Amino acid sequence: QVHLVESGGGSAQVGGSLTLSCVASGYAYGPNCLAWFRQAPEKEREGVAAITSAGDPYYTNSVKGRVTISRSQDGAKTTIYLQMNSLKVEDTAIYYCAYAPVGGSCPGGVSVYTHWGQGTQVTVSS
Repeated sequence: QVHLVESGGGSAQVGGSLTLSCVASGYAYGPNCLAWFRQAPEKEREGVAAITSAGDPYYTNSVKGRVTISRSQDGAKTTIYLQMNSLKVEDTAIYYCAYAPVGGSCPGGVSVYTHWGQGTQVTVSS
């Protein structure tokens, strides 16, 4: 059973920084993507960043240069991080960690990801 648990959300000022973490466990060995999505009120869930099991990162255009995704392995658990800098009000959303058992590049679409965390709220204020 794949299990994803996010942490690190909270409140920040415009221009500030936040780092989100997600511990992933229970998935079978093999190529995969771990990703961060976000959903703002009354908006569709959108991809923010993703990273392959080989460590290759992908970013949506709106966060390039401000966000860094990384991953580390500790036994059977993988932790991915989302370092967010120069925060904007429009970064306010619930951030979700997601897992896809795919190889190659990480897909940006929601439907490919088979497991999701419970989400963590990020609120950026001016």
